[in-house]
Amino acid sequence: MRIATFNVNGIRAAHRRGFLRWLDARRPDVVALQEVRCDADAVPAEALGGYHLSYHPGNLAGRNGVGFLTTQAPTAIRQGFGNRRFDAEGRYIEIDLDLPTGPPLTLGSLYLPKGASPFDDNPDLTRYRRKMSFMASLRAYLTRARRDAQRAGREFAVMGDFNVAHARQDLKNWRGAGRTEGFLPEEREWFGTLLSARTLTDVVRSLHPDEDGPYSWWSWMPGAFDRNTGWRIDYQLVTPGLARAAVAAGTDRDATAEARISDHAPVVVDYDFG
Repeated sequence: MRIATFNVNGIRAAHRRGFLRWLDARRPDVVALQEVRCDADAVPAEALGGYHLSYHPGNLAGRNGVGFLTTQAPTAIRQGFGNRRFDAEGRYIEIDLDLPTGPPLTLGSLYLPKGASPFDDNPDLTRYRRKMSFMASLRAYLTRARRDAQRAGREFAVMGDFNVAHARQDLKNWRGAGRTEGFLPEEREWFGTLLSARTLTDVVRSLHPDEDGPYSWWSWMPGAFDRNTGWRIDYQLVTPGLARAAVAAGTDRDATAEARISDHAPVVVDYDFG
């Protein structure tokens, strides 16, 4: 079973840049999408490659939008995580999925706000506090969702763009980044509270414990991609049953800067339940 998560930075732009070629080459069973950034009726049908689309576009035109592409239709779809302040924005969608191989699954696709740094010269404290509030609410929800899935005999995974680099290995220029949004101490501490051997595992890091990266985001600025000046901010966090079955994991880094589909790379994990 192959599961991918991909912040496409606009599905229409990603389609023009080769999203369908990637989809046809990799043939994942599941793709979690973030930043789809259009209404449901504006998603190019030809970009979906025959997959079922589950989509929460949100209410902010041209922004956000999360979804799933799956080889078969989910048995249930839920939008949001029970927070009225954030649920309308198209930042979280959850599905129940029963594939022919592997256990029944509950899967979440997440696009967490970027936030802001309180250490900037003119800090945007509203954006900073908003991200902190989102993270606190999401953490409580993920605990409930994981336990609900367990009681129903399902494995659980939340994946997507967390906009947080957890450790020094997760960004190239970590020195001096502790005052930058995405690598603030409180953000990194929050991310750590999601993880344990009994709850959720960062499955890519578990298979690459000593590697820098593999990074999943690079700025569009000239040279950043070529120098591999990246951040690892896209994750698959999975329950123990899935973590034990993971046999390969990494990012599908494009061959050149000119060939990039998005400013993010897909994070792909293969699971073997044989």
